[in-house]
Amino acid sequence: MKLKRINKTTILEFFTVSTETSLERPYIEEGVKAGFPSPAEDFTEVSIDLNLELLKNPSSTFFCRVSGDSMQDIGIADGDLLIVDKSLEPKDDKIAVCFIDGEFTLKKIKLDKDCCWLIPANKNYKPIKVTSENEFIVWGVVTYAIKSY
Repeated sequence: MKLKRINKTTILEFFTVSTETSLERPYIEEGVKAGFPSPAEDFTEVSIDLNLELLKNPSSTFFCRVSGDSMQDIGIADGDLLIVDKSLEPKDDKIAVCFIDGEFTLKKIKLDKDCCWLIPANKNYKPIKVTSENEFIVWGVVTYAIKSY
């Protein structure tokens, strides 16, 4: 685990991925209805392994936990666990863990002709303009956000 301070209020905790274990859990393949309940006899139980389901590229995937609120308006909140894939190409409107001028940040990517913008999802934060003068690396693209209720 590695902690990296982003600013006064935001910290990302990074975790490596281990796929050495397998834990299959019951899975309702037909889905759970959010409207009228389905009859109990329609219930069929199979197993699912979240490593296989959520980690498309295990060797280039890492986890990090969010601390802060700059992405709250798109549903990424303080305490969420993110699955991040370093092998995916950063594209417009993708959410990414970025390293800019010595600090990590979690933002949506917006590509322009001569620069890149890191866009927060909270009106209390301003977009960050990235130019060739910045030290900038996209560490990875967020593929999933896992919430605790």
